[in-house]
Amino acid sequence: MLQTQAKFSLGQVVRHRKHPFRGVVFDVDAIFANTQDWYDAIPEESRPSKDQPFYHLLAENDNSYYVAYVSEQNLEADDTGEPVDHPDLPDLFGDFENGYYPLQVDLN
Repeated sequence: MLQTQAKFSLGQVVRHRKHPFRGVVFDVDAIFANTQDWYDAIPEESRPSKDQPFYHLLAENDNSYYVAYVSEQNLEADDTGEPVDHPDLPDLFGDFENGYYPLQVDLN
């Protein structure tokens, strides 16, 4: 049985290692759980292993807000201390504090 442990937690602010965006973790898949078409759209030389945690992020860049799905190997903790301005944050999280957003919804 495959066992994985997520490096990042719900509400944590992270940034992509290669692309200029940051986001807040709002869900984690222990292993890849998106579509094969999504995975195949990534250039082969850049495709991450499916056997690692993948994170759902409320993401932002200089131009827009969106939801991103990113492998653990492509993320790092954001240590800027700056909040994320994604408009959906208040639906899930409380106010930014010490690099995290506290979860404000009930989990199943």
